[in-house]
Amino acid sequence: MPTQLLPSRGGLPPDRPALTLAQDIALPLARLSEACGPARRAFALWLARACAGPVIWIAPAWMSDQLHGDGMRDFTDPGRFVFVRPKRAEDILWSMEEVLRSGAVSLVVGDLPGLPGLTAVRRMHLAAETGAVEGTHAPIGLILTPGGGGAQGIETRWNMAPRHEGRLRRWRLERVRARTRPPRDWIIAQDKPGGSPYPLVDAGSHENI
Repeated sequence: MPTQLLPSRGGLPPDRPALTLAQDIALPLARLSEACGPARRAFALWLARACAGPVIWIAPAWMSDQLHGDGMRDFTDPGRFVFVRPKRAEDILWSMEEVLRSGAVSLVVGDLPGLPGLTAVRRMHLAAETGAVEGTHAPIGLILTPGGGGAQGIETRWNMAPRHEGRLRRWRLERVRARTRPPRDWIIAQDKPGGSPYPLVDAGSHENI
């Protein structure tokens, strides 16, 4: 399903544009969202597929489970990614804030070892809004957080987990939080590696999956 820029349904006033992955699955531009769950990186790669141009992916240098190019090809071209590997914890959020403020790319992903504080989240919102005005893109900031997430002040929160059936590639995607939209579940399908993921049906109809 083609990606569209539509008025946001994900949490901000209706005149704010959003990047729409599929019907009712949208992330507002120039704001910070959160993805959690065991397939949070798959969600980020799906989002990267929908964005144009380079993607900045920031993760601590000591993190052992880094992205692998072959796995990334299941979703998008790994050659589009610029990886930043800060050696100090305090530099992870600082790097993300600076890239958002530049407005140089459409997507900035921060793969975090824990939850950021509310002040850091607010700073990244402001940085993304500045980037939208002064840069060439209205950037989406996406933080990946362990466990069930729970960062304060984020615009939307998404939880994604694998629900594969043999060779059938399936995930359960849950919109946990959005400022003006209710929680909702989907089953996301991918017909083959490299194909475009798409919502199959609401997850509520697949309680046994």
